[in-house]
Amino acid sequence: MTDKSTSQRNEVTGISNAEFFAKHAAPGRIGLAGGNLLIERVIRKAQRHLRADNSPSAWSHAFLFGSQREDGHRWILESDLEIHHRQIRLGVQENRVAKFHDEATYTNVAVLDFGLDAETTRQVMTAALDLLAGQSHYSLRELVGTLITLRRQGLRERDNLLARDGAFYCSAMVQHCYRAAGIDLAAGVTTKNVTPEDIAATPRPHTAWVLSRSPDLPVRKRLLARLKRSAQPLT
Repeated sequence: MTDKSTSQRNEVTGISNAEFFAKHAAPGRIGLAGGNLLIERVIRKAQRHLRADNSPSAWSHAFLFGSQREDGHRWILESDLEIHHRQIRLGVQENRVAKFHDEATYTNVAVLDFGLDAETTRQVMTAALDLLAGQSHYSLRELVGTLITLRRQGLRERDNLLARDGAFYCSAMVQHCYRAAGIDLAAGVTTKNVTPEDIAATPRPHTAWVLSRSPDLPVRKRLLARLKRSAQPLT
């Protein structure tokens, strides 16, 4: 693993989400997204207790970048709740990063690079693929358990009271995979209490590229983006 003694944050402007990911994504790196749909706004607001200024977090989702496949698309591994017409997927899954290309829905995106060497990257991705093969579930109940602890650091050091075997929400999955490679992104916080904000604010040395836009989009535009997203076929 590359030795990095300090972290570097690079603010990116003037490009699309698609261009941003094409430039900065690589296997084993962590992706963050901040969405404007209702559940994503709830998650962002709940994480305000982790921020010094008590403002909502920019982030509602975390995932791992995989490789670029023969189809020309960059694929990701994530634990998510995917709802499409007559189809629901709950849990660890593979998707194209293109699901985060819509700037109206995902106003904030980021890529975190911890300088992983080839072996450490393999360990992280192997852990993620093991969860995928094991059909690990997305746990809304664990997410609720985590949100309950956000006001009290002492509770975050304990096991998630609503934990379930074989289940992870998004940022807990990312932490689980990194811990499988010996990397702790949020010291003092149990895996199933780790939030996207914890990952974004990790003291672990890394390079971050961040593309942020105003979250205050017109309601009509947000609703149209939501309808467009729900109508997309599964990939």
